[in-house]
Amino acid sequence: MDQDEVIDSIIDKVAGAAPEIRSGMESRRNYSGNSNPSDEEELEADIWANRFLKDKITSIDGVGQYASEEEQEVTDCGEGLSVAIDPLDGSSNIPTNNMVGTIVGIYSEELPCRGENLEAAFYVLYGPLTTVTVARDGTVNEYVLSDRELHLSHDEISIEDKKIYGFGGNKDWFQDFREMEHEISRKYKLRYGGSLVGDFNQMLHHGGVFGYPAKKGYENGKYRILFEGNPMAYITEAAGGKATTGEQRILEVDVGDVHQRVPFIVGHRDMVNEIKEKT
Repeated sequence: MDQDEVIDSIIDKVAGAAPEIRSGMESRRNYSGNSNPSDEEELEADIWANRFLKDKITSIDGVGQYASEEEQEVTDCGEGLSVAIDPLDGSSNIPTNNMVGTIVGIYSEELPCRGENLEAAFYVLYGPLTTVTVARDGTVNEYVLSDRELHLSHDEISIEDKKIYGFGGNKDWFQDFREMEHEISRKYKLRYGGSLVGDFNQMLHHGGVFGYPAKKGYENGKYRILFEGNPMAYITEAAGGKATTGEQRILEVDVGDVHQRVPFIVGHRDMVNEIKEKT
């Protein structure tokens, strides 16, 4: 298979697994007693979803590496593209039936590597509808999964300049960021749900800015760059937006560790620039 065919196969495998992932969460809402490499408690659903998706992705001819937020090391499985996945982003929301999703980055180089090496990125959102949002070749499209088929619902998505914002980690923000948030809160509308995939999807469709900046205790950020930061930054830029750590473009950050974290601010270019200027 050529590269485009491999990317198509990865998207199809993950999208095709969505009904099983969605139904499988129901009986796996309890904590497993284990922690992932980032020292976060794992639900039974985290472990199961990772194994389920790993089996499907590593079976694809043309996938050379598989890396997961739930595994310490990268798995070599042949030659070809490298896949980094957060099998169940926001899984801590499962016990309360709130927003979760699957995030995937497809890289042309061995992991870990910069986000500039992404060839495509996408996420599955398990909301009232199951949607798959795909960025490749400079375009972002959203599909609704129905009867195991993808139906285009929004094409060529572009981030709008709307006065909407949402930031995580507010109790431990550094003072300059806290002062900036206080200032923009008087003219922007707050929307924040506590799920990266859910909050990002809202920003992508409704415009504005979203982020989880560096904070006390997470000076290097909270989101894992390979599994969360880079894929969402890639989607942001493909939709005409901007993605920054607050100091540099996220896709240009050097990555030396599979589970490296990154400060994360994404959204409409003008709004992201305003935040950078004020912090």
